[in-house]
Amino acid sequence: MERLAGNVMLLWGARRWALAFLAGGIAVFALPPFNFFAVLFVSFPILVWLLDGASGEVDAGYLGRLKPAFWTGWWFGFGYFVAGLWWLGNALLIEAEEFAWALPLALLGLPALLALFYGLAAAFARALWSDGLGRICALACGFGLAEWARSFIATGFPWNAIGYGAMPVPMLMQTSLLVGVFGVSALAVFVACIPALIGTRRAMAPGLVVAALLMLFHAGFGYWRLSLATDHQPGQPIVRIVQPSVDQSQKWDDSQRRSVFEKLLSLSSAVDSQASAKPSYIVWPETSIPFLLTSNPDALVLIGEALAPGQTLIAGAVREERDVSGQKTRYYNSIYVIDHEGQILEASDKVHLVPFGEYLPFESLLGSLGMDIIANGPGGFSSGSTRRSVALPAGKRFLPLICYEAIFPQEMTPAAIDADFIINVTNDAWYGNTPGPYQHFQQAQVRAVESGLPLIRAANNGLSAVTDGKGRVLDGLLQNVIGYVDVPLPVKIHVNGSIWTRMHTFWVIIVILLSCALFSRCSFIKATN
Repeated sequence: MERLAGNVMLLWGARRWALAFLAGGIAVFALPPFNFFAVLFVSFPILVWLLDGASGEVDAGYLGRLKPAFWTGWWFGFGYFVAGLWWLGNALLIEAEEFAWALPLALLGLPALLALFYGLAAAFARALWSDGLGRICALACGFGLAEWARSFIATGFPWNAIGYGAMPVPMLMQTSLLVGVFGVSALAVFVACIPALIGTRRAMAPGLVVAALLMLFHAGFGYWRLSLATDHQPGQPIVRIVQPSVDQSQKWDDSQRRSVFEKLLSLSSAVDSQASAKPSYIVWPETSIPFLLTSNPDALVLIGEALAPGQTLIAGAVREERDVSGQKTRYYNSIYVIDHEGQILEASDKVHLVPFGEYLPFESLLGSLGMDIIANGPGGFSSGSTRRSVALPAGKRFLPLICYEAIFPQEMTPAAIDADFIINVTNDAWYGNTPGPYQHFQQAQVRAVESGLPLIRAANNGLSAVTDGKGRVLDGLLQNVIGYVDVPLPVKIHVNGSIWTRMHTFWVIIVILLSCALFSRCSFIKATN
């Protein structure tokens, strides 16, 4: 092991970058659908050894001496994001004649930008580098800060935070309730880096002890929490998730709209002979209604006819809004609540839009260059003004999360406080049979764990599921299955604290890691002088 570590440290030039790229790429196997978290114990020790040898020229200046570390982290991140996000290119092939030119931007451009965060994490760690356990603390601190920064800079894109690799099953997701996904990310990097100590024989014993204790707590807390009895309330309403599995190329095809709508109505009104009661709530996926309801009032009549008395439809749809003059029209990616008489009771708009997917940043400039949004619909979307829980008949309230809003922990508060469950509607048909939908579903699961709210997830072609407030899947539909599933609504689990409480514990973790790194750095400098 020591010989291997030494050989990795001495790599330079193209071989160093290639190994960093490979180490980042294989880390993706810790994520869905593979969930092989042990690969992190290979990937991160390689990164540590590469950073051990990433010393710049003595006369290059302070920042110049950090460049090799930055590029080592950048190549690691580039490999991680290329391997973890390649499936985004599938969305550009839906209308290949218009968007295929942007494939290099999706496959390489976005990973290159996201890799900057990991490059900065590595440079930050290298600035505090020492020997032994201190450098592990520095790297864990850097990655924790990088994942946190990824959640809000440039509207944020915290997809595939390292912590998700340490949460492959509900038992291992429960720690996120205490420290959030960013805290789990920092601790996961710390634990995953520990085998690097075996290769350098510095602080190996204390490192192994701390890592073992963290892993035992991670698994033990999850086991304990899942073993706790969950309150059951008799007479909980039944929720039906409808999954039509409409091909994305047909979604806005004029010749297919009627058949798509009829499929949704048929699945919604289908009678389950084995069910003890009819569903109270029926959930359709994101933008499932294939036309504007305000322009097609007959559709509301048909919806009312398909619903039995007392049933409520919660459907993803495009909402149209005209200004007072009637000259300007805005479109929103929305959720409608419709009763059995075909009346719209509530509407909630998507707040956190996807850049280039749902709106065009710097529209006047980029539009003049011929760029357009990817979502094939009636036009670009406007953002909703605020997030709030939505009231349903019979007193229930739900927190609406449309598509990738579910990957942002900060979207869960304060609207989640008075909600009884989460509804996440999405259309992962954009990405086909790739890892993307599996990664998306796992992140929505973790939002349920963090909030204690059951998750009702309706996806156009999967994965659709109902989970309880501990992230356990109660029932669902796999990809490309056309059908529905009826599940009694799980009870909300009251949890202590909120996203802000978890952010406090995250910062406590960062301060502890940073303090250990600084102490070790000072001791290292003193010993070498």
